[in-house]
Amino acid sequence: MSIKIGSIELPMPVLLAPMSGVTDMPFRRLVKRQGAGLVISEMIASQAMIRHTRQTMKMIEKSAEEHPMALQLAGCEPEVMAEAARLNEDLGAAIIDINMGCPVKKVVNGHAGSSLMRDELLAAKIIEATVKAVKIPVTLKMRTGWDDNNRNAPRLAKIAEECGIRMITIHGRTRCQLYNGRADWGFIAQVKETVTIPVIGNGDVISIDDAVTLLDQSKADGVMIGRGCYGRPWFINQVGHYLKTKQRLPDPTLQEQHQIVRHHVEDMLIHYGESTGVKIARKHVGWYSKGLHGSTDFRVAINQADTPTAMASLIDNFYLPLYT
Repeated sequence: MSIKIGSIELPMPVLLAPMSGVTDMPFRRLVKRQGAGLVISEMIASQAMIRHTRQTMKMIEKSAEEHPMALQLAGCEPEVMAEAARLNEDLGAAIIDINMGCPVKKVVNGHAGSSLMRDELLAAKIIEATVKAVKIPVTLKMRTGWDDNNRNAPRLAKIAEECGIRMITIHGRTRCQLYNGRADWGFIAQVKETVTIPVIGNGDVISIDDAVTLLDQSKADGVMIGRGCYGRPWFINQVGHYLKTKQRLPDPTLQEQHQIVRHHVEDMLIHYGESTGVKIARKHVGWYSKGLHGSTDFRVAINQADTPTAMASLIDNFYLPLYT
């Protein structure tokens, strides 16, 4: 069960969703090592990409281990999106993903993200300009529509396919739902019926059974997982392994989880530097500990840790008694 995106073939139909503040290079690399079919960058503003801001250049850093990696761009100006896509192709991106699904107010008010689903003409111009600007495949991520009265994903998917998009991911909510309610996996089937390119289903997948049900209801070619990977970088591989073999892999042992956490934190410290790395690592360490004995007090302590040494000591003191 593989997915073909232009000339790129993904051996596993389970993808890591782009998530702002989460899918940086350390996390993508970790999830890719665990077996993800494709990892996608955080959303990059096309204007910031062209200006080469320090934060943006840090966000687009990639490693050979992630290949093929998709870089996600957001914007509302066709020419700017095209230029940003060219720059990232030159910098080694294997796939450009266009964001037309982000529901965040700041992005929507800038007429980007899911706001573009309300302007199909502009959306088509952005897609066409981006596709023509690069030789690598271009994909699209969007929602079912703006609201319950305007669920135009099937129509926009057809437009996107005609403009040269090679794969479409649908989050099963409207923009106005934000992350409330439940993702409508069944509606994704309407998109699948409309196009011939691969369609990926996304939203509310936090268990293997969720992934199986999404694929059954949506008829999608694959599944994209976002928040279900918080603190569980191995989850995507568990889903992929089950889809391939119908066998359920256990979670890593607590000792193995301890090592994963330590290595992930070390990677963040290298990537961001000690001061910023510690701050960013706090949320990931908190996610890893969820559900484990003593995790509430541990998270309080971790959120106060301000040096790598303090964080490492807290992590060791928390995990070691759980398995020794």
